[in-house]
Amino acid sequence: MGLRRSSTGIPLTLRSAKMLKLGIAAIFLSACDISQLNNPYSKKDADLAVLYSAFTERPKHLDPAISYSANEYTFLGQIYEPPFQYHYLKRPYELVPLTAMHMPEVVYLDVEGNPLPENAAEAHIAFTDYLIEIKPGLRYQPHPAFAKNSDGTYRYHALSDTEIAHITALADFHQSGTRELVAEDYVYQIKRLAYSKIQSPIAELMKQYIVGFDEFYEATRDVEVGELMKRKLSGVKALGKYRYKIRINGKYPQFSYWLAMPFFAPMPWEADVFYHQDGLIEKNITLDWYPVGTGPFLLAENNPNRRMVLEKNPNFRFEAYPDEGEPEDREQGLLEDAGKALPFIDKVVFTLEKETIPYWQKFLQGYYDASGIASDSFDQAVQFSGSGEVGLTRSMEEKGIQLKTSTVTAIYYMGFNMLDSLVGGLSDEARKLRQAIAIAVDYEEFISIFMNGRGEAAQGVLPPGIFGYAEGQEGLNRYVYDWVDGRPKRKNIEAARQLMVEAGYPGGIDPKTGQPLIMYFDTTSSGIDDRSRLNWFRKQFRQLGIKLVIRGTDYNRFQQKMRAGNAQIYMWGWNADYPDPENFFFLLYGPNGKVQFGGENTGNYQNPEFDRIFEKMRNMDNTDERFRLIQQLQEQVRYDVPWLFGFYPKDFILYHQWYKNVKPNLMANNRLKYVRIDTVTRTEKRQQWNQPVFWPIVLVLLLLAVLIVPAVIAYRRKIRATAH
Repeated sequence: MGLRRSSTGIPLTLRSAKMLKLGIAAIFLSACDISQLNNPYSKKDADLAVLYSAFTERPKHLDPAISYSANEYTFLGQIYEPPFQYHYLKRPYELVPLTAMHMPEVVYLDVEGNPLPENAAEAHIAFTDYLIEIKPGLRYQPHPAFAKNSDGTYRYHALSDTEIAHITALADFHQSGTRELVAEDYVYQIKRLAYSKIQSPIAELMKQYIVGFDEFYEATRDVEVGELMKRKLSGVKALGKYRYKIRINGKYPQFSYWLAMPFFAPMPWEADVFYHQDGLIEKNITLDWYPVGTGPFLLAENNPNRRMVLEKNPNFRFEAYPDEGEPEDREQGLLEDAGKALPFIDKVVFTLEKETIPYWQKFLQGYYDASGIASDSFDQAVQFSGSGEVGLTRSMEEKGIQLKTSTVTAIYYMGFNMLDSLVGGLSDEARKLRQAIAIAVDYEEFISIFMNGRGEAAQGVLPPGIFGYAEGQEGLNRYVYDWVDGRPKRKNIEAARQLMVEAGYPGGIDPKTGQPLIMYFDTTSSGIDDRSRLNWFRKQFRQLGIKLVIRGTDYNRFQQKMRAGNAQIYMWGWNADYPDPENFFFLLYGPNGKVQFGGENTGNYQNPEFDRIFEKMRNMDNTDERFRLIQQLQEQVRYDVPWLFGFYPKDFILYHQWYKNVKPNLMANNRLKYVRIDTVTRTEKRQQWNQPVFWPIVLVLLLLAVLIVPAVIAYRRKIRATAH
């Protein structure tokens, strides 16, 4: 028994010692090869120019006729190509041709269809024709919808149940094809916008403008997709292989901006017919899942629970990086790639990241190329100087990280329901009550406390970058601010309290009840994380003696209250669809009132003078006269205060030094084709920042050695003594 115990125990102890030696040796022998032990990406992409990014929310729609969300446009903008795009570098934002040969030829027509001169009065313009010529030779990405049999018939347009049974993803189709982009594809997509079964979110708006749109909508209610090609939409017509026409009602210069959105990208009829086979729809093989376009990238992998992958479209034509921009672009290196072929990267990998901390850590390790800044990481990344200038912390600068800031073409505001008996209406008393609240609610403080300084207090409706925005004292909201030492300064709270007296509420007391005035703030923000913000708003109103009651509700109920006009005070925001002042001022146009007309005028503001000036301004070209009218509109709403203008949000984006050609473009959806990655520098920095730290392991192994080696020696002595 003793011998068996000995023969069993000795090898195990010796094996432990040997394993200890081998472990230590392995660490040092392989140290040169394991600097990337924590690399989350495949080695097969090591030689490719890959951009690594992330997404937090799965895209619901990748059909360009349906999609209307920024997180979806992240993908659609790289795949689909409308006829026009925004110049990547120029500011103010400028439309330029994308697939079009040149900007559209615009022809004004009278009610009889006769051409009018360019300077014709708007009242005489019954129709406007947009004549668009596209570039020849552009081809779609490889796709099974284009695959054909030897006899010219489409290989996959009439799949049998047996064939479909073996299909689980688009990659299971072994044949693919392509064809040239033609004008009819743009016409077909507009028909899809007008097709009732698709339910495009812009259908109601386009009914007002595109001639024949509404009639087509009604006429195709019971029509199957395969019939759309045969149906005519009177206002949209292909004039040849590469030329088409869109006729709209009246004059609407902003229509050109819509032609830069994915809604007006081309759609080959073959893809629509292919995807509308019942068996494929059941397996979620649809346009909403697998887009098909002519853009620089194609969607190679759609796994929204893990990752999305874009790969370079092998059929993409030559498109050059821009050779002009703003004066400072050259010195910032943004024109170094002028004239070179796009895109510069081979692949884009988007990984699902639901939590901000893992994303941030991977960015610091170099495994993501760019990052926003979450509130819990803000102090680690950004610091403010005594004069309020924003800059990076030393740790960020040592890594060569760069910061780009830009004011978003958006506004967040606090709105008053102008139909409300207390805060609404255009009486002097109601107006002064709103003006007092506008002074009391200190949005500079809000931005500092809740947004880490990532915002700019708004002086009016228009954010920077939109025509009509006025700088400095010219753009000052004089009812809320004074101009002091070259900058706006919010009026003292005593000025607001005096306005309360003039409004009939001295000290915030309601003379009808003798009690503090009560106001109701309707919001969907009611969670624990929102509590501090809501308390902050209560504090602002309390300065005027007003008791603010928070009425939290879910989003659907909130929407119902807004439609019925039952809200009193609320928060709202608007992000520009296109860079034109009309896209902001229409939010205050009387005939767009939410309650009466179901429009986007959520506060139901209606002032005949504002409406008159807006109607004159909205379809004008950007002239000095239009600028003057915009300032009149700004002055009117500053005086009436249907909104507390709130703030324009600012984007703070961090980029690693290897991420090239970075210039925030808040209008363009197709920015990824301009990005260049210095893969050599990225690899070097990743290795430098991710060197494995072995000393804790070595220390543990040494401690084990201290314990094991004496035991081995003692055991051997015992064996020898037993043997004698």
